[in-house]
Amino acid sequence: MAEIKNYTLNFGPQHPAAHGVLRLVLELDGEVIQRADPHIGLLHRATEKLAETRTWIQSVPYMDRLDYVSMMVNEHAYVMAIEKLLDVDVPVRAQYIRVMFDELTRLLNHLLWVGCHGLDVGAMAIFLYAFRDREDIFDMYEAVSGARMHAAYYRPGGVYRDLPEKMPQYAKSAIRSDQAVKRLNETRSGSLLDFIEDFSNRFPANVDEYNNLLTDNRIWKQRLVGIGVVSPERALQMGFTGPMLRGSGFAWDLRKKQPYEVYDQLDFDIPVGVNGDSYDRYLVRMEEMRQSNRIIQQCVKWLRANPAPVMSDNHKVAPPKRVDMKTNMEELIHHFKLFTEGIHVPAGEAYAAVEHPKGEFGIYAISDGANKPYRLKIRAPGFAHLAAMDEMSRGHMIADAVTIIGTQDIVFGEIDR
Repeated sequence: MAEIKNYTLNFGPQHPAAHGVLRLVLELDGEVIQRADPHIGLLHRATEKLAETRTWIQSVPYMDRLDYVSMMVNEHAYVMAIEKLLDVDVPVRAQYIRVMFDELTRLLNHLLWVGCHGLDVGAMAIFLYAFRDREDIFDMYEAVSGARMHAAYYRPGGVYRDLPEKMPQYAKSAIRSDQAVKRLNETRSGSLLDFIEDFSNRFPANVDEYNNLLTDNRIWKQRLVGIGVVSPERALQMGFTGPMLRGSGFAWDLRKKQPYEVYDQLDFDIPVGVNGDSYDRYLVRMEEMRQSNRIIQQCVKWLRANPAPVMSDNHKVAPPKRVDMKTNMEELIHHFKLFTEGIHVPAGEAYAAVEHPKGEFGIYAISDGANKPYRLKIRAPGFAHLAAMDEMSRGHMIADAVTIIGTQDIVFGEIDR
């Protein structure tokens, strides 16, 4: 009798189907996956090594380019690690701004995730709906930092600048009528806070639309229910964090369990799953969007009522005001030293972690007292999740491998860091 052998299939490394340059070697028995071997390193950013040759502050923009869907949250962990080493205080207003933009970034991430996950399993419309809301959040990024994606907005000791009092507006052009421009500018006549408040009031109805498109959709449920089941115990053993861990029924969230900034003063809930399958992880992320919106509304209310500085007044860490710099010799020296040498961080080591949209994102920084990191280690959540690809996909069909990659919410910038 002829010997039956499994055959191997290269899944990737094409970008569109794999959320990054992932080469997945599948060992198949017919269409059933017996083994999945993820090959990484095709992108390799070398961020950790590059940081050793840059001043502490010059590495902030590198953080945006790790998980390029959750830009400001990556920056947050990095500046928190520097602040721990420096033992510097951050103004409360800057903490509220950071938390608000962290949650806006969580929406940015989850909207891309639900749109792409939908495309992965054959749902087209959700992608177009999700990008409508992402466009508004990109406008908020641009208003505050000047960049739509790679913001470099957070700084050791606070944030780059306060929220602008005026929102940029659309101008009349050859492709837009006066009526269209007027409609686009309806919510842009006030400040950035007004725009964010208007967005947060509209957003719950938009999440309802996403739920109407997918949650009880028969095809969506057939593709997700019972796929990639992970028990709570196994999720812990494999180093899951974020929605991957909460989807398995484990209520672990750094914002509640190890609060940082002002999260302990805000009211929000932690959604958890029951079955630990792809559908539960979908439901967890959908509810997370609602909870993030609650946090944003609370931040907007506080920020309206409390004008205050947004940057530390320690001029060894933060630059002096330009007026002071041009009228005071000591301030000029601080400015010159800060922008030529950078911050001299005391020798020591620190680990800072944030509740990233994908899980626990941590920065472990070692300083030898110089103006550059001696070593930098990035704890990326997606790396541990991708390592579970083999176990999650065994016994499933080839088509289910796409669902599992989608439910892991993988972005390769942070995996090939």
